Amino acid sequence: MEGEENSGPPSSGVFADWSLALWTLCSVILPVLITLWCSVQRSRRQVLRRDIFRKSKHDWHYTDLFGQPTYCCVCAQHILQGAFCNCCGLCVHELCLKKADQHFLCKEIMMRSDGEVHTSMAHHWIRGNVPLCSYCVICKQQCGTQPKLCDYRCIWCQHTVHDECMQNTLMSEKCHFGEFRNLIIPPYYLSAINQMRKDKRTDYGKLASSYGQHWTPVIILANTRSGNNMGETLLGEFKILLNPVQVFDLSKISPAKALQLCTLLPYNSARVLVCGGDGTVGWVLDAIDEMKIKGQERYIPQVAILPLGTGNDLSNTLAWGAGYAGEVPVEQILRNVMEADGIKLDRWKVQVTKKGYYNLRKPKVFTMNNYFSIGPDALMALNFHAHREKTPSLFSSRIINKAVYFFYGTKDCLVQECKDLNKKVELELDGERIDLPNLEGIIVLNIGYWGGGCRLWEGMGDEPYPLARHDDGLLEVAGVYGSFHCAQIQVKLANPVRLGQAHTVRLILKNSKMPMQVDGEPWAQGPCTVTITHKTHALMLYHSGEQTDDDVSSMSEQEHTREQTDEDI
Repeated sequence: MEGEENSGPPSSGVFADWSLALWTLCSVILPVLITLWCSVQRSRRQVLRRDIFRKSKHDWHYTDLFGQPTYCCVCAQHILQGAFCNCCGLCVHELCLKKADQHFLCKEIMMRSDGEVHTSMAHHWIRGNVPLCSYCVICKQQCGTQPKLCDYRCIWCQHTVHDECMQNTLMSEKCHFGEFRNLIIPPYYLSAINQMRKDKRTDYGKLASSYGQHWTPVIILANTRSGNNMGETLLGEFKILLNPVQVFDLSKISPAKALQLCTLLPYNSARVLVCGGDGTVGWVLDAIDEMKIKGQERYIPQVAILPLGTGNDLSNTLAWGAGYAGEVPVEQILRNVMEADGIKLDRWKVQVTKKGYYNLRKPKVFTMNNYFSIGPDALMALNFHAHREKTPSLFSSRIINKAVYFFYGTKDCLVQECKDLNKKVELELDGERIDLPNLEGIIVLNIGYWGGGCRLWEGMGDEPYPLARHDDGLLEVAGVYGSFHCAQIQVKLANPVRLGQAHTVRLILKNSKMPMQVDGEPWAQGPCTVTITHKTHALMLYHSGEQTDDDVSSMSEQEHTREQTDEDI
C-alpha cells in the first residue's frame, strides 16, 4: 500500500513537466505561425494589388497612411490606408479598387475621336477629398469642412463646389482649365493633332492660334534618383495639375524621346521644367542639341530648373534656388515658370587629348555648362563619386552628400595630394601663356556659382574684378592654393587667384596623373592637353521674382562697372 501511494507523485510531476513544455512550445510556435500566415496573406494581397494596378487605367499608388483625413470614393468610409491615383486624385479602400476602375474614369490624355474637331470639353468632377483650404466657386465658402465624403473637385481646372451648390448646368459646363490653362495641353488638342497626322497635315500653328499667344505648354522632366529622392512625389503632384502626357520620369524614358512632344506644339512655344540636379539639366540640354542636329530648331524649348541635386550651381545662377525640399507648393512653381524670363546660356566643348606618339584613341569630348577644374575640388568630387558607386543607398540625402564632401575636403587639407600644380601644368588663355603661382587647383568658370553656392570669381567682393556673365562667350579662369583656401573663399574670407578671362582655354598636363572634373563628373587623367572652346547657346528661363542678397549685390556691381565703362568711352 505504501509503494502504491509513493508511486503517484512522480507521475503527476512528469505530467506537469510535459504540460509546461507543451504550453511553452505552443506559446512560441503559435505567434510564429500567425506571423507566417499574415505574411503569406500580405504577399497575396500585394500580388493581387499589383495585378489590378497593372490592368487599370488609373495611375494607382498604395500608401500605408494618408497624410490627411481621407474617405473612400466608392464606399464613402473613412480610411487610413489605401490607394490613390496620381493623375485624377481618386482615393479608395483596397477592397474597392475593382469597383473604382469600373465606375470612375481617370484623366484622358487624349479625347476619344468621333470624327469631329473639338475646341472645348466639360468639367470632370470627382466627389470628396477636396484640397484643404479650397473654396466653392459658387458661394465662395470653404469646401471639405464636414467629416464625410462631400463636395466636388474638377480634376482639370481644380475648381471645387459644395454638394448643395452643384447644379445640372455646372455638371455640363465647359472647363477652361483654371489658373494653369496656358501651361496645359488639352486632350482635344492632341486628338486634333492625331487626326491631322492621319490626314498627313502638319500645319499645327493654325490649330494652336485659337489658344492665344500666351499659350506656353510646359513639359515636366523629373529625375527620381536625384538628390533627396523627391522626384516621385513631384511627378504625382504635377500630373494632378497638368495633362499626364506632359509629365515624364527620366528613369523610365530618355529626355530625347520625351522632348519629341515639343514637335507637336507651336514653334518656340514649349517650356521645359527639369526636376533634378545640374547633371540632369546637362542631360536634357544635350538632348536639345540633338534636336538641333535633326533640324528641329523651331521646336527648341526654354528650360527652367527645379533643383533636386546636391550642388545646384546652375540653378543658383539662374535664381531658381540652391535646393528644393518641398517648402514651395507645386502651384507656385508653375506660376514661377509662367513668369520667368528667357535668357541664353553659353555651352562649351571640352576636348581632352592624351599625349603619346602612338595614341590612336579619339580624344574625350565633354560638354560644359558650369565649370571645369583640376585640383582639390576635382579630387573631392572623385572620392565622393567612388564612394557613392560602392554604396549608392547611403547617398539619398543632400545633407549626407555635403557631409561626405566636407570629410574629403578636410582630409585633403592634411594630405595635399595636388600640391605643386604650377610645375605640372601649363595654361594658355586665347593663345597667351600664363605664369602660374604656387597653386593646387585651377577652375574654369562659365557661371557665377561654384562649389554648392559659392560666388568664386567675386570672392569677398572687396577688389575690382572684370564683369562675369554666362552669356558673353567668355570664361573666367581662377586658381586656388588648396582645400583650405577653397573653404575660405566659400565663407568669404579670401579671394581667388584671378588668372584672367578668355574665349579659348588650353591646359597642358605634362607628366603626372591629376583629378579633373566637368560639371561634377570627375575622373583621374594622365598627361594630356585640355582645350575648351565655345560650342553653342542654350535657351534657359531666369526666375526674376526671387533673388538672394548676393545676386542683388552682384547685379549692382555689374551695373556700376557698366556705368564706369560707358563714362570711359
